[in-house]
Amino acid sequence: MENRSTEEEEVPLEKQIALVQQGDQSIQNHLLKVYQPFIAKSVSQVCKRYIDPNTDDEFSVGLIAFNEAMFSYSNDKGSTFLSFASLVVKRKVIDYIRKEQTNPAQASLDEVYDEDNMTVNPLEVKAAKELYQVQSESWHRSEEIKDLEQKLKEYKLSFEELTKISPKHQDARESAIRTAKILYEDESMRDFVYKKKKIPIKALIEKVSVSKKTLERNRKYILAIFVILGGEYIYLKDYLKGVGD
Repeated sequence: MENRSTEEEEVPLEKQIALVQQGDQSIQNHLLKVYQPFIAKSVSQVCKRYIDPNTDDEFSVGLIAFNEAMFSYSNDKGSTFLSFASLVVKRKVIDYIRKEQTNPAQASLDEVYDEDNMTVNPLEVKAAKELYQVQSESWHRSEEIKDLEQKLKEYKLSFEELTKISPKHQDARESAIRTAKILYEDESMRDFVYKKKKIPIKALIEKVSVSKKTLERNRKYILAIFVILGGEYIYLKDYLKGVGD
């Protein structure tokens, strides 16, 4: 058994995940055990407190989410498994908190009383739920932005640089987004970008109706949109909906 663990540790994590997806329960159980500290840390970042794997329900939710992440992960999106798993765990935990109504930000949603007659005030409940929803979405966006910031570094890009080179006109931005979607949806070009961390200009120019000069000028912006399209960015992708669909 000890030799088995040693062998598993020597195999790259993404390869182990692939074996789990093929039905290797031994590796699955091994990873669920080995990565408990990672899961606890991810859960703790949501709950803002120490998480005890033996007593906290939130950890159990995180553990289940980590297991689900092993089966839903795909390395063709260019992100590492741990980066993907962290987002999945955090989302599942915050959804659990919202449903169980144990998060302080939720303001005891089902126990908002009118001081005069001690009855539930539906307007206050509605307002509290709306506030929590806003705070929840804000947290999700913040986590996605942090992850995207790290991912952009792999492509030698930064938010600061993007603010300077982003197309100024809406039609130019929409054109760049459509170009990024065409780039991402083409398997051969997508693989090229993931391997080389750059855009195959010659191949792309044959697929789009924009000039080479325009592609070169918006290259970094198109690359950044490509990274978003390939990541687990639910909220950031909302900004791209309706363009080029």
